[in-house]
Amino acid sequence: MTAITKELFGKALDGSRVDLYTLANDRGVKIKVTNYGGIIVSIICPDRNGQPADITLGYDSLDEYLAQQLYFGCIVGRYANRIANSKFILNGDVYALNSNEGNNHLHGGISGFDKKIWKTSEVDEQEGRGLKFSGVSADGEEGYPGRLAITFSYILSDANELIIRYKATTDKPTIINLTQHSMFNLSGDMSQNILNHKLLLDADRITPVSSNLLPTGELRSVAGTPFDFRQPAPIGARINSDDIQLVYGNGYDHNWVLNNPDGSLNLAARVTEPNTGRVLEAYTTEPGLQLYTGNYLDGSSIGKGGVAYQQHAGFALEAQHFPNSPNHPNFPTTVLNRGDTYSQTTVYKFATDSTG
Repeated sequence: MTAITKELFGKALDGSRVDLYTLANDRGVKIKVTNYGGIIVSIICPDRNGQPADITLGYDSLDEYLAQQLYFGCIVGRYANRIANSKFILNGDVYALNSNEGNNHLHGGISGFDKKIWKTSEVDEQEGRGLKFSGVSADGEEGYPGRLAITFSYILSDANELIIRYKATTDKPTIINLTQHSMFNLSGDMSQNILNHKLLLDADRITPVSSNLLPTGELRSVAGTPFDFRQPAPIGARINSDDIQLVYGNGYDHNWVLNNPDGSLNLAARVTEPNTGRVLEAYTTEPGLQLYTGNYLDGSSIGKGGVAYQQHAGFALEAQHFPNSPNHPNFPTTVLNRGDTYSQTTVYKFATDSTG
């Protein structure tokens, strides 16, 4: 049974109280979460020898999270990833969003869901206990139409699963694309890179990008490319090849088109760290998964325990709809209409592999 405790984490810039919650089950998994940005501050889980370690990148204090620009651990919205030129057309109307990455809109804009203080309550679900976060994004916030009412929950199960469920409704047509932006290093040693982690991705295609990391609109086969992880391979095995897509991303920073046409909860990715035996499986109902391999970490960000995060110190598996979908009609729609409910589920399951 998951136990939940709560403590003061600090004060937000406006003086509001920010809390830190700990979810702990009986199998050695402990997850710390704050109501500021829905940030997962740490995930502690055992290796194959039962030794616990924190496997997520992040910071020791709230003040560091208040100042961060790297989205460590947070909920991302209203729209995860990029929207080209910070504009989209919906039902004939042009909407201009706040730009926060050159001319583009990234991860919800200047003040996205990662900077909100969410109302929090404890919940009991069939799988386990956890936290439910709720809030409202006002009509016009960051340029988006519609008053959006959002809930998301983190449930820790006795099977060592972190179950993330999202729901949202709107009072007028809008777009929505939520994700979770934790970055992992299954070794538990953030001074080491993740290039030896073995990755499997259940995806036959990617959405290739142009030099500004925005999708071209094509759905391209991974066959014969460094993007083919349909059989497990080390993340670093082909990351430095001369494929133009890797040049654009300075590594992997791409959306894979998951083999999940019916939107059921399916295995999307499996990552194994051979030295510790830690395994992370990602399941999702979403059509896409963004793999980001910490390409732009350069040692300037000092994380937990005073560790300087170097390039490839962590990886993210962001379950999502595709980047810039509102401007690509051939991509799965991200439109949410009044009377409909946005929902998605993503599960991170933690395990160990005794064989290495």
